[in-house]
Formats: sequence, C-alpha cells, structure tokens
Amino acid sequence: MSATPPHHCADRRTRRVLVAAAGLATVGALAAALPAGATGADRQGSGHHPRTVDVQLLSFNDLHGNLEPPAGSAGTVSEKQADGTVKTIPAGGVEYLATSLRTARQGNPYSVTAAAGDLVGASPLLSGLFHDEPTVEALNKLDLDVAGVGNHEFDEGAVELARLQNGGCHPTDGCFEEGKEFEGADFPYLAANVTKESTGKPILKPYTVWKKNGVKIGFIGVTLEGTPDIVSANGIKGLKFHDEIETVNKYARELDRKGVKSIVALIHEGGSPASTSYNYDCDSPGAGDGISGPIVDIAKGITPKVDALVTGHTHQAYVCTVPDPAGKPRMVTSASSYGKLYTDTTLTYDRWTGDIVRTSVKSANHIVSRDQAKAQDMTDLITRWNKLAAPIANRPQGFISADINGRGATTPEKPLGDLIADAQLAGLAPADKGGAQLALMNPGGIRSDLVHKASGSEGDGVVTYGEAFTVQPFTNMMNVVDLTGAQLITALQQQVSGPNEASPKILQVSKGFTYTLDLTKTGTDRVVVGSVKLNGEAIDPAKTYPVAMNEFLAGGGDGFTVLKEHTNKLVGASDLDVFNAYLAANSSASAPIAPPAADRITVVR
Repeated sequence: MSATPPHHCADRRTRRVLVAAAGLATVGALAAALPAGATGADRQGSGHHPRTVDVQLLSFNDLHGNLEPPAGSAGTVSEKQADGTVKTIPAGGVEYLATSLRTARQGNPYSVTAAAGDLVGASPLLSGLFHDEPTVEALNKLDLDVAGVGNHEFDEGAVELARLQNGGCHPTDGCFEEGKEFEGADFPYLAANVTKESTGKPILKPYTVWKKNGVKIGFIGVTLEGTPDIVSANGIKGLKFHDEIETVNKYARELDRKGVKSIVALIHEGGSPASTSYNYDCDSPGAGDGISGPIVDIAKGITPKVDALVTGHTHQAYVCTVPDPAGKPRMVTSASSYGKLYTDTTLTYDRWTGDIVRTSVKSANHIVSRDQAKAQDMTDLITRWNKLAAPIANRPQGFISADINGRGATTPEKPLGDLIADAQLAGLAPADKGGAQLALMNPGGIRSDLVHKASGSEGDGVVTYGEAFTVQPFTNMMNVVDLTGAQLITALQQQVSGPNEASPKILQVSKGFTYTLDLTKTGTDRVVVGSVKLNGEAIDPAKTYPVAMNEFLAGGGDGFTVLKEHTNKLVGASDLDVFNAYLAANSSASAPIAPPAADRITVVR
C-alpha cells in the first residue's frame, strides 16, 4: 500500500513535535526577559488584559473506543429528578460527544479539552478490530488537547502505545485503508509514573503545558500504580509503575520551578460515589462526603500546587470538592464512561500570579444526549470504518431470548458471566482440550451486555460477531490449569480480601460450582468454606481440579495471586472463539439461549 504523501507526513510530524515541546523553553525565555516583580499584565506587553480570565476545562474518561452509541444499560445514565425520582437517559456515541463538546466551547475563547485514560482498549469491534486507530482518529477530530494514559492503553504493550502516539501502520496487520498510513495522535499522551526499568525514564512525556495569550496550564498524567495487577503481564514487560501521589508531586514541583503555577492532574484512578445519579450532590453533607475509594486518599495527598484532578477508571460520575493537604478546596471530577458524559470545569486564572483562584472553580457533569444533532464528520468516520468491518462484524453467531446482562448487572453474579463461564467449561471439558471440571471468569473482562434488540439489520435476538466481540474484546487465550481444592478456596477468598477487600471482584463460575458469600462478614470470612461445592460434592482441599480460565486470570490478574501457583497449564483457543462456538452449538432461531438464573453464588447481606 502506498504511503501518505511526504509533505503531509511532515506537517503531521511538525505538529506532534510542537505539541510535545510544550513551549517550556519559551516560558523560561519570557521569565528571564522580565524585570523582577513584573506582573502578568506586563508579560502581555500591555495592561489591557483583565487580571483574571476564565479557562474552560472540558474533560472525559474511559471512552474505551465506543464510537457508536453503547448498547443496553452500558449506554444510559441515571439522572435524579427534582421530585427525588431517577430517570434513565440514553447517552453516548462519538457523533453526539463531538456535538456536545463543540457546543460547549462556543463563547469560551479559553477552552482546553483533556481526558483521563482508557480512551482505547477493551473496545467494541468497530475500533478494536483495527487496533483502535479509528478512536485515535476520532479523538483528533474532537480537538482533544491532552490525555493521560490508563491501564487499558497498555493492553497491546508499550510499543503499540507509542505507535498510537506517533503513527505508522500496525507491525503485523499493516495499513487498513489503501493509500493511507495511520498518522497517530495529535494530542500528547502523558505517562508520568510509567518508566522503563532499563533507564528509569518515563516511556512518554510526563507533562505538557497548554498556552494561550499568556495563560499557561500544566497537565500531569498518571495511571493507577496497580496497573500491573489488571493488565496482561506481556503488555507491561520491562515497565515500572510508580506511586501516583509521589509522581504528581514530583512533576508539580518541576512545573512550578519552570514558572507554571496552574496545574491539573489527569489521574486514571477513581472512586465510588454515594449515588449512581450523575447529578447527585457529592459535597453533601460536607465537602467530598459523597465519594469513597482510592481517589480520596490520592486527592488528600497531592500537593496544593495542583489545582484540579480529572480522574477515571471506576466508570463513575462525580464532581466533588476534596480538600488538599493544606485544607483548601480542590475539585475532583469523573465523567462516567463510554462518552456518556463530559465535565465542564471553569478555572479562574489570575494573570498576576499565574495561578488558579481555587474559590472560583466551578464544575458540573453534562449528559451527552442523543437528542442533539450528530456531528457529520464523526458519522462519516464511523461509516467508513464500518464498511471495512462489516464482513466480520455482521456475521451471526447465535440467538438469545432476552437481554443477558453482564456489565449492566447489579448483582455480584452476572447472568452473562455465567454464560461465558459455561461456554469456557464446554469448550475445555473434552479430554483432548484439557478436561476442565469448572471454569472461572473475571468480571472485569465482561465489557458489555448481550442485548435482544437488533443493533442493525440482523433481527432481534441475533448475536453477531461484533456484539460478541464487544462483550469479550481482549482475545485472551484460554488455559486449563491444575489447582488444588485449597487453592480454589483461596482464590474465592481473594475476591473479597487483600487488594480486593474494599472493592470485591467476584469471579463468575460455571454450572455445578456453588458456594455462599456472606457479605455481613469481613475479609476471607465472607466465603463460607464449607459451602464450596462442585456438582454437589464439597471441594476437597487436597484434591487436584483441572480449571478453565483465561490467561489473564492464570497470570494472577485482578489480585488473584494464588492462580499463578497452578501446574500443568494447557493453552487452548481464544475466549472469543470459545464463546462463539458455544453460541453456535447451543442456540438456534427456534431455540434461543435464555438468560441464566445467576443462582450459583448464594449471597447473604
């Protein structure tokens, strides 16, 4: 395939260099040229600018390549009404996100758009099939100014992340469109707390500075320190992930020394709000009382030099005021996921001090409504990539009789989790496939619901390859491993203890595997050991059981370290292939699969 015309490549490379440079040398030169005690107005060369200017910060997080409106419960937000009731509103889709952001920018000459990680990875087929090039192209069209990395930016490894930043065709799959070479992101990806073990240096820029008419705002980007626990080991080989607080504080001091006093941290770590409604009052009864989770301690530990925190990872919506270490109010925000919300924050910038007037910071989340006009350039982008994906995406795989909820399920055991675990057991139970006796599925690997209503022309109840891919987009290879009964029980206990105690990760289990989860207790006691049974028989701690699971779990992902202690590993087909094979073998138009009862785990509350 022919390459992009040289002059066009040069233009793009020049833009990327200008973005990466961040203008810090110019900042230093201006500072040196000014007399001691010079004011912000002096920096402009005149006194005509007002002392303060309002900077609009638009932000979002956890897009996960959802270019088209997300289906089912994954594509709705809850809104608290004046009478106390809650209304569910369809939202999301990059056609509408583009319109929302462009409308919000109108009348705001100082507007910067930032994102807090997981923009790509775990993406629906439209983006995932093409290694998320369509999403990066869409983000460029959205005029995204800066993004921090999230854990899913590492799904395909650091080399692939660098390609998303810098461009170039995929090393294996090549270029996807005749005569076009992927150009990379126009915006800088920031990875301040991700370093190469060999050099100790960040793999990407740690920070950048947005500038306009003398206004300077620094952005520092970090992902959660626990990223190695939730991504494939191959994707982060040779990398080290550092403490979020220490890293942000380090680079905030560096920005401060370079004359940048206004700083925003993009942190891919989040919290759990007190309400699922996006417009609840997070500061009731007191500042930050409406949120819990890791981001609270992070916010309380980050230096007062940082003026606002844009966060993500938990896919929740909140706008909270969490006091900084000096007791000053500081905004901490998150805009749910999948492009369903965006956050509009007003930062009042003092030209004399170069800092943000914290008491004037205002912020709110807004719904990306599907009632507004679609952005035509995004429609064209989706249509173009859908044409390339259609031969694969529209292929029928099976049939369901009703919605089977996964991501949208509110219970620890998810109907779709049961279905996936059953598919894995069926695919790996034959003696020549590993002889699995049970299967375990990590809940975070279930990325969507299976929706009965047709998404296209396939008809209601038909599960297409694209829909199955959206549910399981990682293409994890299946493993069958030997575990003792004692190790199995420990794995169940690790769901609700150690790193998972504050936010349990309940494994989805195949039919025949049952136990009781007592949530009135704490830690490992939540698992009632005597209740753990396989096909009605109590698990024998000394016996060995062949267990099917994906390679992520077999590597100890999600805090299940005991699963790494397995023996006799056998590698099978991919999780998606196993799932699709099960749908084909166990459903038809006349006999569709019904939602599983989700009654394998007895929950005591």
